[in-house]
Amino acid sequence: MGWDDFMRVDLRVGRVVSAEPFPQARRPAYILHVDFGPELGVRKSSAQITAQYTPEALVGRLVVGVVNFPPKQIGPLMSECLVTGFHDADGHVRLCVPDGDVAPGTRLL
Repeated sequence: MGWDDFMRVDLRVGRVVSAEPFPQARRPAYILHVDFGPELGVRKSSAQITAQYTPEALVGRLVVGVVNFPPKQIGPLMSECLVTGFHDADGHVRLCVPDGDVAPGTRLL
């Protein structure tokens, strides 16, 4: 595995523009609409982050997402990106976020 393998995964910064409960999901989740800038636009994702975040607290936040995986059907939702995070000590997902203001669409290097 090398640098070229890493670069095949397109990780970009996006800004959450809306978040709502996803009651049809098997496990508690939100539907996120994430703006990845003018090149990629707004994409939908299902995120199992209900233990640590409220929909209101997510709007306006920067996140890191994979934007080049194929869309995935999750119940009635076609997920168009994968929002990234880490499990904390309790097994809840904490979002992977930049530590400062970064323009939506910026690629992780």
